[in-house]
Amino acid sequence: MKKNVKKVVLAYSGGLDTSVIIPWLKENYDNCEVIAMCADLGQGDELEPVYEKALKSGASKCYIEDLKQEFAEDFVWPVLKAGAVYEKKYLLGTSFARPLIAKKLVEIAAKEGADAIAHGATGKGNDQVRFELTVKALAPELTIISPWREWDIRSREDAIDYAEKHNIPVPVTKKRPYSMDRNMWHLSHEGADLEDPWNEPKEDLYMILTAPEKAPDQAEYLEIGFEQGLPVTLNGEKLDAVSMIEKLNVIGAKHGVGISDMVENRLVGMKSRGVYETPAGTILYYAHNELEALTLDRATLHYKQLVGIKYAEMVYDGMWYAPLREALAAFVDETQKTVTGTVRVKLYKGGIYSAGAKSPFSLYHEGFVTFGRDEVYNQADAEGFINLFGLPLKVRALMKKENN
Repeated sequence: MKKNVKKVVLAYSGGLDTSVIIPWLKENYDNCEVIAMCADLGQGDELEPVYEKALKSGASKCYIEDLKQEFAEDFVWPVLKAGAVYEKKYLLGTSFARPLIAKKLVEIAAKEGADAIAHGATGKGNDQVRFELTVKALAPELTIISPWREWDIRSREDAIDYAEKHNIPVPVTKKRPYSMDRNMWHLSHEGADLEDPWNEPKEDLYMILTAPEKAPDQAEYLEIGFEQGLPVTLNGEKLDAVSMIEKLNVIGAKHGVGISDMVENRLVGMKSRGVYETPAGTILYYAHNELEALTLDRATLHYKQLVGIKYAEMVYDGMWYAPLREALAAFVDETQKTVTGTVRVKLYKGGIYSAGAKSPFSLYHEGFVTFGRDEVYNQADAEGFINLFGLPLKVRALMKKENN
């Protein structure tokens, strides 16, 4: 039985799913008041028609919240410092946007006296979990409405038909029914011909990046300066988080850097195929890894890599506000105290190449590793080390020989 809901705050993008949700909520929840909330995470001109469209679709109000700075500083940067990559390819662009959007939904619900929030995530995807776990963590008293788990619409084609019936313009057609999510960090593509992993992405799929084969024939060098794990300068110019991402997006996109085509394991148990465009993120992850290689000791670096896998999994699973994610973030912050320095990279036709790194906290000591003559390392010492390090192997081999 449906709960008595009088006022709903809807996570609204102006896209297909959320466009049809406004009239659907009013039809199915006793003409409840619907307040739309659109998060500006740097998706650009996509937001221009959103306000009028929400009101024409039946919303009583439409909030457009500028969350770009909070997104970059409080969500993107912690994940970058962690080196968190889901299944070796996905830089989590949608994953860490959802907790921020849900956090803002909760804040507006409190301000407006709403008793429910709604979202347009499908019952097959990860986003439903990310939205709802955040609401449970921050405002467990709110009712959560997930239309895709309730209504009779079963496909994007059905949703398009519903929109046409209710005179709601939508930005997709049955000829190009890709599901896309865009913010300053990435643009994702799913659905349609991409559902067959054997299909190469079509030439017109990419909306940010230049195809690598069409990128400039001249390489471009960048110098990125970091302070305690955070990128702060680009070619000597000090930049805030949003400007850093925006400028690197333009440069990376020009050189075709940042394409990730992957089949991933969704939290709900199925595999899906997605194509991601993440130019700035790809450059920053590469540069950050280069600097950590210079400044972190072996044990810390290797353990942090394990933490990064778990961190990525938790962000992907919507566990942003979980105690473990917060504890892992504290560990990451401790490791980043010496991750300060400058990394130089070369971009060329979709590739990123190392071109130098330096840090006042570098643990690299040329005197110890040189192949030339040195006075600091006695190579004969290695014999005793190997004898002790290999002692368990020797003892096991002797035991096996005695028992044969």
